[in-house]
Amino acid sequence: MEGDCSRVSVDMESGPVYPSTTVTLVREKPTQTHRWRLCGALLAMALCVSAALFITWHAKKQDHVEESDELQHTLRQLSGNRKAAIHLEGEYNDSGKYKNTVEWTDKVGQGFSQGGLKLDNNEIVIPQPGLYFVYNQASFHVSCKADPKHPNDQEMVHLSNTVKRWSPSYGSEDNKKYQTLLNSVRTVCKKSSNSEAASEGKWYNAVYVGAVFRLESGDRLQTVIEERLLPHLGSGDGKNFFGVFAL
Repeated sequence: MEGDCSRVSVDMESGPVYPSTTVTLVREKPTQTHRWRLCGALLAMALCVSAALFITWHAKKQDHVEESDELQHTLRQLSGNRKAAIHLEGEYNDSGKYKNTVEWTDKVGQGFSQGGLKLDNNEIVIPQPGLYFVYNQASFHVSCKADPKHPNDQEMVHLSNTVKRWSPSYGSEDNKKYQTLLNSVRTVCKKSSNSEAASEGKWYNAVYVGAVFRLESGDRLQTVIEERLLPHLGSGDGKNFFGVFAL
């Protein structure tokens, strides 16, 4: 008995005794259904990745196209902002080609043309409607000495400069009637036969005109100088000029 009690006492101290349990993991062999599910999952993932890549590429391409379009728009704006302008220089041509005006050119000196304004048949042609500044100068070299044959002739020396306009709204091109746009008349001196006037020789004078006008497409501008004054026109760069620029 003592031996049994002693044995029971040991068992109580060590706690309850449970039967040992062994867990065995069994790997299930993949079936055909499992394989199809796995393939489907991988295919879906591949499609998602491809879609994401395509969307990213398309977005970048679209951004590039928009940037390109914006650049083209900016370039067109810069090109469109090139103001229409023309500046002509001229001299009297005694060949008789033009009997009441200077012969103009945009090929010498400071002459140029841009933005659609052009020189045609010695006239400036307006390309499109808008506000334009029109200007013109004619330089003269005249004498205030009276003609010895007419000593009592007290004629005043007048200089004039005119810019005229023709517009399609005026009527037929077959019979063009020009209207005065700018005009200036200047009295230079009074002819005299005394020695003081004779010693003064010839006088240099420039007649300038300029103003802003609303012009229409197809309008034509020309200059007019009295025939008697043409031989007295000065020559050289910057003395006679005619121009227009858009505002």
